[in-house]
Amino acid sequence: MDLFESLKTKITGKNLRIVLPEGDDPRIMEAAARLHQEGTVVPVLLGNKEQIVTEAAKINFDLADIEIINPDTYADFDKMVDAFVERRKGKNTAEQAQTMLKDPNYFGTMLVHMDIVDGLVSGAAHPTGDTVRPALQIIKTKPGVSRTAGSFIMQKGEERYLFTDCAININPNAQELAEIAVEAANTAKIFDIDEKVAMLSFSTKGSAKSEEVDKVAQATKIAHELAPDLEIDGELQFDAAISPVVAKTKVPDSKIAGNAKIFVFPDLEAGNIGYKIAQRMGGYEAIGPVLQGMNKPISDLSRGADAEDVYKVSILTAAQTLI
Repeated sequence: MDLFESLKTKITGKNLRIVLPEGDDPRIMEAAARLHQEGTVVPVLLGNKEQIVTEAAKINFDLADIEIINPDTYADFDKMVDAFVERRKGKNTAEQAQTMLKDPNYFGTMLVHMDIVDGLVSGAAHPTGDTVRPALQIIKTKPGVSRTAGSFIMQKGEERYLFTDCAININPNAQELAEIAVEAANTAKIFDIDEKVAMLSFSTKGSAKSEEVDKVAQATKIAHELAPDLEIDGELQFDAAISPVVAKTKVPDSKIAGNAKIFVFPDLEAGNIGYKIAQRMGGYEAIGPVLQGMNKPISDLSRGADAEDVYKVSILTAAQTLI
């Protein structure tokens, strides 16, 4: 079954509420109208309801029955300010909180924290930091996870892979890379991706010598210690990780090489370039990024996203609530 048909089957009827802070963006309007019509996810938009409904009608989307919350007139704003100050443990005053919560991403993230909605999807009109910063300050990472990472589901036909980190960490150290790998396997479970992890490098099992290679080899060792049952190998070049023919020549004893489904890039430069090459030249659909390792589901859209991306990422985000 197609990934999204499978996920929709799992979440339909569960009344999972996903907040979309960029409610006045036409792409968000279109995706929200579709989600509402299907009954897959309950979309909640932020902004001025009258203006959003009017603008949506001009482009033939009926949002009249969709919940739209205006942060400027929110009845429980003072309650939210108090909850924010408590969550920040003295790092922000009430006055600062009042200003910060006028930002739709901070406001939307607090809706997630307060269990008013189940998850958040943003980033169509904001840079990654505007989505990630409030998520890290308010939602925070799971116990044992020091940082979040941005994973993409890469899909073409029957092929489905997970690429990480492609959005957040510029140059993770060995410990951080190991945590990213372990959490990537947990993310893959949600989306029916086989948990076979390749730690990528420009070297395969010592074919090159450098600090960068040593980092990946060390990260693989740490990941084994963190999750002894995880199927993981490294360091591997991409061809050895994905091609059984190349793997047979380079690493014949590896159970992962040639069969990997999860690819952990050594740094953000490689990961971001890698997923975009697969997307633009390889014809893979890149869905995400999903922020893995968070206590509650938060997803960051690319600013190049279209309405279809918003729709699909909303479904992915809702599905994460089921684990």
